[in-house]
Amino acid sequence: MALQTSPFPNGFVAGIHSVGWAFILPCFWFLDRLIAVCKSTTLERTQRVEQECYLHPLKVFFGSIIFFILFLATAPLAFLGLLLWAPVQACRRPFYYHRVTPSSPEKETHMGFELGGKASFGFATANLCLLPDSLARFNNLGHTQLRASAIGQRIVQGLCRPHIRIFVDSPSSCGTLSPSNSIFPPVNSSTYGAIDRQVQPPVSYNSDSAEGNVSIPVSNSHVVCVPCDDTKESCTESPNQNSNQHGHAGQRSAPRALLSQGLHQQDDVPWEVSALFPANVDILCLEEVFDKRAAKKLTEALRPVFGHILYDIGVYACQPPCRCLSFKFFNSGLFLASRFPVLEAQYRCFPNSSGEDALAAKGLLCAKVLIGQNQKQKKVVGYFNCTHLHAPEGDGEIRCEQLSMVTKWISDFQAANKEPDEDVVFDVLCGDFNFDNCSPDDTQEQNHSLFEDYRDPCRAGPGKEKPWVIGTLLEQPTLYEDDVNTPENLQRTLESEELRKQYISPPIPAKGCPLVYPESGQPWIGRRIDYILYRENSISKHCQTEIEEVTFITHLAGLTDHIPVGLRLNVAMDSDGGDK
Repeated sequence: MALQTSPFPNGFVAGIHSVGWAFILPCFWFLDRLIAVCKSTTLERTQRVEQECYLHPLKVFFGSIIFFILFLATAPLAFLGLLLWAPVQACRRPFYYHRVTPSSPEKETHMGFELGGKASFGFATANLCLLPDSLARFNNLGHTQLRASAIGQRIVQGLCRPHIRIFVDSPSSCGTLSPSNSIFPPVNSSTYGAIDRQVQPPVSYNSDSAEGNVSIPVSNSHVVCVPCDDTKESCTESPNQNSNQHGHAGQRSAPRALLSQGLHQQDDVPWEVSALFPANVDILCLEEVFDKRAAKKLTEALRPVFGHILYDIGVYACQPPCRCLSFKFFNSGLFLASRFPVLEAQYRCFPNSSGEDALAAKGLLCAKVLIGQNQKQKKVVGYFNCTHLHAPEGDGEIRCEQLSMVTKWISDFQAANKEPDEDVVFDVLCGDFNFDNCSPDDTQEQNHSLFEDYRDPCRAGPGKEKPWVIGTLLEQPTLYEDDVNTPENLQRTLESEELRKQYISPPIPAKGCPLVYPESGQPWIGRRIDYILYRENSISKHCQTEIEEVTFITHLAGLTDHIPVGLRLNVAMDSDGGDK
């Protein structure tokens, strides 16, 4: 059954929801402003000092009084709205589904398996901290709506750039010839505090309100093969297609040891720190998109690139319905954008949250996407799962329970949606796990059996990262310092171990034990709590998976307190493999 665009079963229920929320919104907004006017970010405090502005105490005093009075005045109306809004949540489906109808079906499929039996898939995940403005300020981030617009523009800017790689066509090392992104205009280096100088996304689209058609921009992918001195031939392939419309068929395989500049290789895992989002990401998972208006801004920004978007994912009010054990004020914060059609999707809410996390409907979203066909005309699909686990430190047991639920729910979803005449080419799990692989306080989660099922490219073993790995959680008080407030500066900082110590959150010691980190001879990495995992035992037996690259992305510097992570997988399908 096709996914429904609205989470409500009919227009009448949707209307009641809209009226109820319209009554609640003014009171909610005044409360949000009441808190926000009293809480400043470090950037705002610095700007006031530089401008020698001494009126802020008066602004706080009078603003607090005005917003508090307005909050009290609208509270009765909000209570009435709550009586209308809460009951209809029992029949609400757990997400909105935004779909853009492509100009041709080929734009939503990947021709790689059909043409050559090979394909490459890009995934990315990022925690955006798009909470209501007042709450985001406790993470030293404000201006949620402006940040949402800027984030959408930066993501599109990275995704729509040409993807150029230059390889040396020889098994001997001839060195790297040129960077893959040096020919592109530099990213706007302003922080979100100077939001008036935002980068405009290099895309344009025309939407038809009646038909919902959007012309999706086509980005070029180029593979340039350059011979060494002992050869005379050179070849340049510039297929003028989106990466979803071609595989590696017809392209010469680049030697694994000779990678584009900026891309390093250790432990058989190519990796890089990139100041831009990787070009041609196929599926994007975002966390902490709690604010509904911010989610709509992201949807508008990303829809020229991603034709299938799930947002406002989660449940509200009493969960389970008619039981007041846990009242959900916020959704899950998950946001999924895919180039490929979503065939099936299921959301499950964690029942064991506690503390402030119990106010949000954190859980797991499972999706099955249609890739295309293989050479034998069998349907090719992929599974993509995203989650956001319990946040408070010291609650390892809760997170372990949630990891067990994630494992079971993914297995249940795939068993329920498995079809005999299809090939599964990837099974990816990503999100903000809220624990790392280096803190002694997270030992319980590090040893969970999920990591026996899914492969973590950055993990050497329980409690031990690979030496090239970089932590993904930034120290919130330092978000606007010069070393980290632009994509280029943050990129240089992450590449320096000494600078990373100042700006990446350090490991958490076990209770009552002093922290010894790092071990002798080991690099300083910091907390990596954003993960992209994949597994091979659930895909078709005649498919082989290889990691093309792992990317730590600095493109959102100054806009969030996390470092996005990207993963690109190469999948090859045996030509004679017809059955699993």
